[in-house]
Amino acid sequence: MRPDDANIVGNVHGGTILKMIEEAGCIIGTRHCNTQTGDRCVAALARVERTDFLHPMFIGEVAHVSAEITYTSKHSVEVQVNVLSENIVTGAKKLTNKAALWYVPFSLQNVAKIIEVPPIEYSSPEQEEAGKKRYEAQKLERLETKERNGEIIMSVSLPEPYTVAFSQSSLIHLIGPSDCTLHGFVHGGVTMKLMDEVAGIVAARHCKTNIVTASVDAINFHRKIKKALIHTCIITDSRGD
Repeated sequence: MRPDDANIVGNVHGGTILKMIEEAGCIIGTRHCNTQTGDRCVAALARVERTDFLHPMFIGEVAHVSAEITYTSKHSVEVQVNVLSENIVTGAKKLTNKAALWYVPFSLQNVAKIIEVPPIEYSSPEQEEAGKKRYEAQKLERLETKERNGEIIMSVSLPEPYTVAFSQSSLIHLIGPSDCTLHGFVHGGVTMKLMDEVAGIVAARHCKTNIVTASVDAINFHRKIKKALIHTCIITDSRGD
């Protein structure tokens, strides 16, 4: 990890780690979904489960990101990702992150077309059943949050200090080619890094001190964002009152 991966505290930026996690999931998901004949596709991020930052990662350490497909439905892929940091001087390694992500494969010829996912083999019926329960739970939660997806956070003029409205911050980003996947839409990891950046601003403004990402709740991705669009990320402190 290099100096341009650092946050203002000097550790590796939490958003950078989230982006690496998503890239690993996208790679293994895309590779798996293209093992069958038919349309070539790319795995698009649909959901990230709660992700905890167990230990900090430091500049100069080597990040090891490993991904494994743990469940597949007809149109979804669950990927489990582990992140280790390695001190290349001492050889010491530590687990910094664990995450579960869900991907949906879209055709490269027609992004409106969702491709069927090749099944995987499970070590036992119990493993498959546990994966199915996780799939049904995330599917239900996604449907519930989608109903609130149209809500827009409105800014308040002259808000009271230490209120939710006072904590609100936003980041506006023009989507460029380097932010996008093969089909010209934004990588989920790019969006998560922007969200982490704004969330850090909100938390620092409220606490008036340096902060680092400790945990990220489940994130659902309901719509695709195309190259050359303006990406606006608005976050408030939900515990500000």
